[in-house]
Amino acid sequence: MKSTSGMPVRLKYEKLGKVRWIGHRDVARAMERAFRVVQLPLAFTEGFSPHPKVSFGLALPTGHESEAEYLDLVLAEDVDLDEMPAAISGALPAGMAVVGARRLADRAPALQEAVTAVAWRVEIAPRAGTRDQIAAGLAAQTLETMRHRKGRDVLEDVRPVIRSIDVHDDTTVEMELHTQPRSAKPGEVLAAIGDITEVRALRTHQWIERDGARLEPLDADTITVGIATAEGGSAAAAGSDSSRPYASEGACVTREGIDVRSGTSRGWDERDERDERDERDGRRGVGRAAAGGGRGRG
Repeated sequence: MKSTSGMPVRLKYEKLGKVRWIGHRDVARAMERAFRVVQLPLAFTEGFSPHPKVSFGLALPTGHESEAEYLDLVLAEDVDLDEMPAAISGALPAGMAVVGARRLADRAPALQEAVTAVAWRVEIAPRAGTRDQIAAGLAAQTLETMRHRKGRDVLEDVRPVIRSIDVHDDTTVEMELHTQPRSAKPGEVLAAIGDITEVRALRTHQWIERDGARLEPLDADTITVGIATAEGGSAAAAGSDSSRPYASEGACVTREGIDVRSGTSRGWDERDERDERDERDGRRGVGRAAAGGGRGRG
């Protein structure tokens, strides 16, 4: 994560119950609204069109639940991270809640680059022979299934995506799947194995694996502090107005500014570079126009 100013933070949140039917962009809008309600002091990019520095991790498929979703953001002011989860959760829809917040190290890798595996608990329709069928699927060299890619159906082998599948009983399996170089949904894996129907799926973990260590994102590239500061240090807790627990007057976020693009890994770094490039091009354009006007007057 690029953070030349401000204090980067990683949030962990849940998406459970009926809210599982809202899509990734709606989740981003719900978060944006919560940030605005509590007036979180978000840092913004520079350039012609400033955007709040908020970047989401792996998109959760619509209809799936999760106990382990993550996003990164940058704050412009000191914030009590112990109070942040409850404050934001109070402004989120039922079924969504922020359950953890950690200060993030400067220039930490983006979530979509760093996460290498995800774990799922999947409820399946009961049927005879499920355990044997899954064992046969794991022993197979290839497991092909039809997937919808860029507006068309393609046949893909999902066997390389599977790390493990454990059958707990006739109605519950747990699986761990790779996210790189590509991933798959639990239902796609079960469809490739055979006539196994997914009833409900819960993402239970995301993993970052590096230098022999295996950590959840809230424990990777983070710094444990009580009060995080924009200068990168820590400070004692201070009282705040409960109706505006964080932000100074005028703090806001914009819907279009939040980075919710699935598959992106650069987040606001990319936008910073684009805005700086646009600003340089704009200055050149003004200079050329002025020079042309001067020649016209002559």
